[in-house]
Amino acid sequence: MTEKEKRDNGELYNPNYDEELIQEMRKTKELCYRYNNINPLNLEERKEFIKSILGNTKENVQIESNFFCDYGYNISVGENFYANHNLVILDGAKVEFGDNVFIGPNCGFYTAGHPIDIKSRNEGIEYAKPIKVGNNVWFGGNVSVMPGVTIGDNVTIGAGSVVTKDIPSNCVAYGNPCKVKREN
Repeated sequence: MTEKEKRDNGELYNPNYDEELIQEMRKTKELCYRYNNINPLNLEERKEFIKSILGNTKENVQIESNFFCDYGYNISVGENFYANHNLVILDGAKVEFGDNVFIGPNCGFYTAGHPIDIKSRNEGIEYAKPIKVGNNVWFGGNVSVMPGVTIGDNVTIGAGSVVTKDIPSNCVAYGNPCKVKREN
C-alpha cells in the first residue's frame, strides 16, 4: 500500500516517502504562490484562479491573499465563501465548507496531526482526519480548527478559539478549547 493510500484510508503515513504526494504538494505550493501574487484588483482573475486550486467550488468564492494549502483537491467550498488574509488549510483529508461561510484573518484548518510518540513523530509519520463545516458559519480571527472536527450550521466561532471537538448547530462557541457558550 502506498503512503497516499494509507493517508486516504485514515491510517498513519509518511508523506516524505511517497513521490506522488511530494509532487502534488509541490504543484499546489506553486499554484498558491501564483495566486498570492495576482493583483488584488484583478477580482475575476483571482476568482477563476482559486477554482483551479480547490477541488470543488460554487460560483461566489473569495479568498484574500495570502492563502496556503497542501493539495487543494481535498477542499470544497459552498456558495458565498469568503476568507480574509492568511488562511491556511492543511488538507491531507477532506475539508468541506457549506454555503455562507465567512472566515476572519489568520485562521487555520488542520486535518494533519502527528503522533505523540517521539520516535514516530521524528520519522515524519502523520495522520489526516477530515474537517466539515456547515452552512452560515462565521469564524473570528485567529481561529484554529483541529483534525476530525465537525461544525454544524448557523454557528459563530469567536476570535482566538482552538476548536478541538465537534460544535453542534445553532450556537455561539469560543475559547481554548472552544466550547458552546450559548444557543442562537
